[in-house]
Amino acid sequence: MGHVIDDGRNAVRGLQISKEGTQDLDQAFSRVPQELAVEGVADFRVIVEGSSRALHPVIRDEVYRIGREAVANAFRHSRAKTIELALEYGVHELRVSVRDNGCGIDPNVLSSGREGHWGLPGMRERAERIGGKLKVWSSRASGTLVDLRVPGRIAFESRRSGNAPKWMVKS
Repeated sequence: MGHVIDDGRNAVRGLQISKEGTQDLDQAFSRVPQELAVEGVADFRVIVEGSSRALHPVIRDEVYRIGREAVANAFRHSRAKTIELALEYGVHELRVSVRDNGCGIDPNVLSSGREGHWGLPGMRERAERIGGKLKVWSSRASGTLVDLRVPGRIAFESRRSGNAPKWMVKS
């Protein structure tokens, strides 16, 4: 019951970027360890590459939720000494990658998720829904890398461009 309550609280905290309406993903990601109350557990840093660009609000929120879940999973499960989130505003894509040097993910969990948890399957569904690609690599020797890529035509342009995913366009 305690885990369910904690998961609910964390889900609500994960919605905060929407409520704040901020475009600054790097600042939102930087606050995740404090929100999870895991400061000092591992060295965490956010690296921004490229010039910050305005994102479609729906894309921004979904990218944040995917990245936040990857960071939360790293803190909760990896036993890593270092966790790094790279946010790259590229010419042709928005990329978020979360890397840790922890114990890796069990191959069964990696392929189908953990029973009763929505972490990895939820991240994959969100990525697909926004037209992104999510890949996860993991090994006991080198930790885990979660890599999300969203094409720039989806992430950076307005809905008027006609390139937004179909679920975002009102009929």
